[in-house]
Amino acid sequence: MPISRRHLLKATVASGLLPMMLSLARAADWASIEDRAKGETVYFNAWAGSQPINVYINWVVNEVKSRYGVTLIHVRIADAAEVVRRVRDEVRAGKTDGSTDLVWINGENFRAMKADKLLFGPFAPALPNFKYVDTEGKPTTLNDFAEPTDGLESPWGMAQLTFFGDGAKIAMPPLSMAELVQFAQANPGRVSYPAPPDFHGTTFVKQALIDTIGQRSVLKSVATKELFAHVSPPMFTLLDGLHPHLWREGKQFPQTQAQLKQMLADGELLMALTFNPNEAANLVAGKELPETTIAWQFSAGTIGNTHFVAIPVNAKATDAAQVVANFLLSPEAQARKADLKTWGDPTVLAMAKLSQDELSLFASGAVAGSIKTPVPAIPEPHGSWVPLIEAAWLEHYGT
Repeated sequence: MPISRRHLLKATVASGLLPMMLSLARAADWASIEDRAKGETVYFNAWAGSQPINVYINWVVNEVKSRYGVTLIHVRIADAAEVVRRVRDEVRAGKTDGSTDLVWINGENFRAMKADKLLFGPFAPALPNFKYVDTEGKPTTLNDFAEPTDGLESPWGMAQLTFFGDGAKIAMPPLSMAELVQFAQANPGRVSYPAPPDFHGTTFVKQALIDTIGQRSVLKSVATKELFAHVSPPMFTLLDGLHPHLWREGKQFPQTQAQLKQMLADGELLMALTFNPNEAANLVAGKELPETTIAWQFSAGTIGNTHFVAIPVNAKATDAAQVVANFLLSPEAQARKADLKTWGDPTVLAMAKLSQDELSLFASGAVAGSIKTPVPAIPEPHGSWVPLIEAAWLEHYGT
C-alpha cells in the first residue's frame, strides 16, 4: 500500500529528520543563488564621504570577486535619498533592470522605500550568515527607526551617540543631558552641536527629547503635529537653558559634525559628538587628537541604531546582491570593519554565537579614545518624528 504524503511527513517529523531536511534544502537553495550570482555585476550605492569606508568597500570588492565571481561596483553617493528617488522614478516608469542592486540605507529612506514597495525580499533572514546577528542584545537589527525591517534589509553595522574630548581638560565628563547643561554653564562658549538638519545635530536634539519626555513608548508611534506639540515643551525648556552657554551664545551653530570635530581639535571647543563609538579612537590613532582623548556616553543610555543594506525591487542582480550582503555579515568582514585601523564600525554580530577562531578575528583591549563603559542603546524614535523635530528646531533657533 503506497505511503501518503501526509503519513510520510508525520514519520519525518517523528524521526526528528525534518530540521535536517529543511537545513539541507536551505543549503541547496543558497548554493543555487551563489551559482547564479557568478558573473553578475552589483552596483552598490553607498555613501562615500569617508576615506576609511571607501578603502573598506574596495577590500569587499576584491573579496567577492575572488571568492564568488561577483563584480561589485561602488557607486559613490552623497545621500541615500537620491537613490530612493531614482528607484521610485524607475519603478514608476516600468524599468525592471534598475540602476541600483544594493544600497546602504536606514531610517527615513528605508521607511519610504518600504512604504512604496520599492524593496526586494524578504531576503535577510535566509542569508546563511544571518545566524550570527545579535537580534536579542541589539534589537535595532530587526527594527529600523521603530519600523520593523520584515527581512527587507540586512544589518551591516551599529551606531550610537557618543561624546568625546580631551581628558586632560575634562575632569568629569557630563553623563546626562542635565549634566551637559551644567558643564556648558561652567564652560561658557566651549560647547556646541551641529545645527539640524545635519544628521548629528538632529540626533542630539532627539536625545534631548528622549531624556525629557514622560513616556518614551510614545516615540514608537507615528508622530503628528498635535502629538509633537504636546510632548516637546520639556525638550525646548532644556535647550532654552542650554543655548545661552554654548559657542556664540547659541545664536550660531556649526553646520556639520566635521566642523565640530575641527573646532575641538583647534581647542575652540572642549567636546564634540559622533554617531560612531569608535571615531574618537580612530582620530587618536590618526594623530588628529591627543592620546589623552576620552569618549563617553550618558550613563542611562544614548540613542542608537543599526545601518543596513537593502536590494531595490527592480535590481538586475538580486542573486549577486544577496551574496554580497551575506559576505558583509561574515565574521571575517565584520571583524575587519570593526577594526580601528580599518573603519572602526561596531559589529552587528553576537560574540556568543561565534567560534573561538571567529572570535579571534576581533581585536580586544581598550585603546586611547575608546569607550570604557558601554551603555544601553536607546532605539530611535519612529522616523516620522524627524521632520517635525527639524522643522520645530529651525523655527525656534534657526537664523
